[in-house]
Amino acid sequence: MSEARFHFGDDDKLHEECGVFGIFGHPEASALTALGLHALQHRGQEAAGIVSFDGNQFYTHRALGLVGDNFNSAGIIGKLKGSVAIGHNRYSTTGDTLLRNVQPLYGDFSFGGLAVAHNGNLTNAMTLRKQLIDVGCLFQSTSDTEVIIHLIALSKQSSVEDRLFDALRRVEGAYSLVVLADNVMMGVRDPLGVRPLVLGKLGDAYLLASETCAFDIVGASYVRDIEPGEVVIITDAGLRSLRPFDKQKKRFCIFEYVYFSRPDSISEGQNVYQARQRIGAELARETPISADVVVPVPDSGIPSALGYAQESGIAFELGIIRNHYVGRTFIEPSDHVRNLGVKLKHNGNRAILEGKRVILVDDSIVRGTTSKKIVNMVREAGAKEVHMRIASPPTTNSCFYGVDTPDRKHLLAANYSIDEMCKLIGADSLAFISINGLYRAVGAENRDANAPQFCDACFTGDYPIALTDAGQTANGSQKDLFSEIQDV
Repeated sequence: MSEARFHFGDDDKLHEECGVFGIFGHPEASALTALGLHALQHRGQEAAGIVSFDGNQFYTHRALGLVGDNFNSAGIIGKLKGSVAIGHNRYSTTGDTLLRNVQPLYGDFSFGGLAVAHNGNLTNAMTLRKQLIDVGCLFQSTSDTEVIIHLIALSKQSSVEDRLFDALRRVEGAYSLVVLADNVMMGVRDPLGVRPLVLGKLGDAYLLASETCAFDIVGASYVRDIEPGEVVIITDAGLRSLRPFDKQKKRFCIFEYVYFSRPDSISEGQNVYQARQRIGAELARETPISADVVVPVPDSGIPSALGYAQESGIAFELGIIRNHYVGRTFIEPSDHVRNLGVKLKHNGNRAILEGKRVILVDDSIVRGTTSKKIVNMVREAGAKEVHMRIASPPTTNSCFYGVDTPDRKHLLAANYSIDEMCKLIGADSLAFISINGLYRAVGAENRDANAPQFCDACFTGDYPIALTDAGQTANGSQKDLFSEIQDV
């Protein structure tokens, strides 16, 4: 992999890498998997794949681009036969997006076929990869997920599930997996439960997905979250639950509540939309200021802005209108047009903003480039004052657990004080919710410094899983996990 790519037209946000989906025991498994992936499109927009099994043979279709562009015909779905299927959406954080990296990854083994769809990041993948190459393994992708495939192949255990357990005991990192083998589907969540995975039912069929919104689209019911360190094994005989790993304290990614998950999903028992409203209300209590209107930065800032407005008693208004018809790339712009790029997605609503003291609410500030443009746009629409309020603490550290984050040197909050950030983005004031305020909003009294209840490394630098590979790359960043491997 190589340096992360930011396309013209991208918003300045952190991005989840992947979404996974699986269904066992339904005659339209592949069609429902395509629908589930469509609901999870926000978790990965650069590639999608489905692997199915009809009791005798595996079928696969993988493609670059959006789910709707590649799984939109009866011909493609019809070729993915069987009552079992798993799928994957990919967000490419680094390097070129190539078909060989698109998941689910599939392999033929002595025991039969096996496919893996993975959300997360293995923090010792480079170390393991070098060891596996030394014993003769031939890698076909630059994905950390392929390490799991080779570890399964080399395991001396007899059953598929024991081979999987054997492989996962050697990996470190954050992962939620959906695995398909002959007549069995398995779901796995890492021992800390950093990345999400949920269980659902549709009639007699079992489903696994990154979020509950994928169940809603196919008419399935949400049963429960897969627990940290749990493995569910689904066969024609039903579902079994095993816990092959040592129990550890849960460290679910708190940023799922801030931004990653869809607002209509239930995450760890909480409705995400309502959690974001509570974050906004806590933000209002912590960072009050006199103003005329509360304006969200759409779309992700809307629930928190509503919470802020309700708590503060200040009117909520859609002072910024978003254009939903701009893709990830648009044109090859001149410098002048590039500087106008924010208006491709957002435009100030002058009738609401002119002459007003405005509180802008957004979910986060990453590099600060978009915040600066939006503040300027609101001023150009006639705002008298612009106060920025952020529904997460300052993002000061990169994530190595499955989230696309710039290197720390590119994170605004890692290099500037809040007062300096305020001047850089051109706001009259800037304030963030505190880490304890965020914890309170999502159901914890305060952050326990001795045993944090969530993974919050992007805010605190407290990494709960070893960063084994960090010292082995050119610049010490695990984002460059396979930087020495050239895609061809």
